[in-house]
Amino acid sequence: MDGFNGLGMHLGNLSRISSAKTRSICAENLTGAKGQGGKAVPDPERSAARDLGIGWKVAPCIGIAAGEEREIANIEGPGAIQQIWMTPTGHWRWTILRIYWDDQEQPSVECPIGDFFACGWQKYAQVSSLAVCVNPGSAFNCYWEMPFRKRCRITATNIGLEAMTLFYQINYTLTDVPEDAAYFHAQFRRVHSLPYKDVYTIAEGIRGRGQYVGTYMAWQVNNDNWWGEGEIKFFLDGDGEFPTICGTGTEDYFCGSYDFDVQKQHGPGATTTEYQEFTTPYAGLPQVIRPDGHYVANTRFGMYRWHIMDPIRFEQDLRVTIQALGWRKGGKYLPLRDDIASVAFWYQSLPTAPFPVLPDRDDLEVI
Repeated sequence: MDGFNGLGMHLGNLSRISSAKTRSICAENLTGAKGQGGKAVPDPERSAARDLGIGWKVAPCIGIAAGEEREIANIEGPGAIQQIWMTPTGHWRWTILRIYWDDQEQPSVECPIGDFFACGWQKYAQVSSLAVCVNPGSAFNCYWEMPFRKRCRITATNIGLEAMTLFYQINYTLTDVPEDAAYFHAQFRRVHSLPYKDVYTIAEGIRGRGQYVGTYMAWQVNNDNWWGEGEIKFFLDGDGEFPTICGTGTEDYFCGSYDFDVQKQHGPGATTTEYQEFTTPYAGLPQVIRPDGHYVANTRFGMYRWHIMDPIRFEQDLRVTIQALGWRKGGKYLPLRDDIASVAFWYQSLPTAPFPVLPDRDDLEVI
């Protein structure tokens, strides 16, 4: 375990001397090699550092052309990614982050950059959790620990129509990796909009041994009234029609209650309710985008639930679904046709099963 800290254990291990080697990749040190940072030569005509010379913030970011894939990390192991910071320009759903472990052809992470960092609606929201922090103005931070044995390769692909800029820093350690350390995975899905009486699939086809550790959802409600009666279900290790784990409601799974509403007084006998944003170490509703009576027509929500203290372990396979369920007259449930996107986060042994084909640019766009 030398130099290999688990989530939630960092403070406990900070005082221990370790032989692990700390490295960092950014635009000023593209390989993370020792002693190779800040060596870019400024352009004598255009660089802001042209009067200062080498070492004075010459190359703090990279450009990614429309349709271009850029490799932003290629690290020989063993080791572990410990923190990722990024701030992108452009449309957050049109920058696709992929991570490949140990020379697999299949990515273990494939996700639009905003959704990966729990901010899927192309609009800033403060997220203050253990695994992900989003800070002003578009500072995406990830603290999921990501061990690897042979290699870690990370790419960023711009599927948009215009060039973009990416500032980034990938902090990692080179160290021995325990035999029982699994590989980090993240898979994005979107349905726009959900067919009537269909159940939304967060993840399926997961094969191997591991643990499910988190869910992010970007949810647009297309009906009036409360929308979160649906149950989340985890089908473990050969479960058929019925799951081993069955939730009691959408807001319950995301560690809220009673519609995420907080009652407020507005004078004697008058009450109203409204959604209350919150962000905590393990769960949150950090984003509520409300209609403006003009062009913003639907309410949109961003929610996360990290299973850091309660990982959902599986031995062979895993499928995760959630119902989109509201109310209709007569005290009956109403299956909804909402716009739903999600990211499932888990650790597992390799190999990674193939992911569904990522939606194209039009189907990813936030409109």
